[in-house]
Amino acid sequence: MGHAATTVHHDEPGVRLKAVYAHLDCLLAGIARMKADHTEGWTVQSPLPRHEILEAVYEGRPSPVRWWTLTGAIAGLHIGFLLPALTAAQWPMINPGGKPVVSLVPYAVIMFECTILFGSIATLLGLMFHSGVPAMLDRSLKDPRVTDASFTIVFPSAPRSQVEKLKAALVATGAIEVTTGDDAVYEVPNV
Repeated sequence: MGHAATTVHHDEPGVRLKAVYAHLDCLLAGIARMKADHTEGWTVQSPLPRHEILEAVYEGRPSPVRWWTLTGAIAGLHIGFLLPALTAAQWPMINPGGKPVVSLVPYAVIMFECTILFGSIATLLGLMFHSGVPAMLDRSLKDPRVTDASFTIVFPSAPRSQVEKLKAALVATGAIEVTTGDDAVYEVPNV
């Protein structure tokens, strides 16, 4: 007797899944459960920044945005030197008193300002990249209750085979509402 082979389709589109929490401690229990089950692909939303959420999600690891800032600042420092140095080398002016045409001291202010400028631009790009700004266009992530007092754990694309297991786990951790599919998109009721 042979075993029947089962085909797993990894190309299937996932299902939106959103759990709404009324209390921070329940949300932290939900995060702990997702991490204990090694579940991936979820996002946490909060009405205000809370260090407890950051500790639970990132486990004390520092933000990767700091490397974007460092890279931008180093690039800005080099650009701040190269821009005036290459300009002075291309179009040398009168050289009074035998002073060097290219020197660090007169370029220090330009180098400092370019370091700040490019470091801040790189920080903004890093924040946008790591916060998943394109994913923010997903309608399931736009819930006006989160701006008031609720917390959410959102799966923009949960595997279909795991939806029931995830729903049960989220309800067990204190979610007051768990919705899937198009029901996960919150429509503001007409009052």
